[in-house]
Amino acid sequence: MARSPVREQILEVATRMMAVRGYHRTALDDVLRESGAGKGNFYHYFRSKEDLGYAILDRLLGRFEAGTLTPIFGDPARDPLGQVETFLEQILATERARNCMGGCPLGNLAAELADAHEGFRQRLAAGFERWRHCLAAALTRARAQGALAPDVEPDALARFLVAGIEGAILLTKVQKDIRVMEHCIAELQRHVALYRGAGRPVPASVAR
Repeated sequence: MARSPVREQILEVATRMMAVRGYHRTALDDVLRESGAGKGNFYHYFRSKEDLGYAILDRLLGRFEAGTLTPIFGDPARDPLGQVETFLEQILATERARNCMGGCPLGNLAAELADAHEGFRQRLAAGFERWRHCLAAALTRARAQGALAPDVEPDALARFLVAGIEGAILLTKVQKDIRVMEHCIAELQRHVALYRGAGRPVPASVAR
């Protein structure tokens, strides 16, 4: 089924507004005025503001899956530690492109809604769990190949990486200094390197 340009315009405008104002402070009237859509158009595609919020979240998760997770982790034949390294570098490149503005859309929604709205909390938790799963799967393959020490716990290390990334994005947003993100990503890379198996070379980007 072809996507409706009206629905896409509403989603685009609402996503942009919520990135700046947050979910609660984004009024439907402002979204409709900015998008040029009438209330009839809106309620044809969305049952409520909550329904719109879910659609925005699904859109964000879908774009991240298609643009980042699948291209990096989709091929199990690739070097798993190379996949982890590429993922960290991609996150850093994204923050450079944002010029320290906006932060992580998922993190922003989580900070605002996780304690206030169970439906959003569950969907956000599933989104972060998808990150963790991709990283953990790669780390598990790396351990099986001998690229990581046998005592590594892939799930715990993957969760640490996700938490470190989110914290780094938040600090970068607050301090408006990309060097914060650069330093944090470098430390995460060094942390992974500590678990490398015997004889596994450390990438030059980590050894520096």
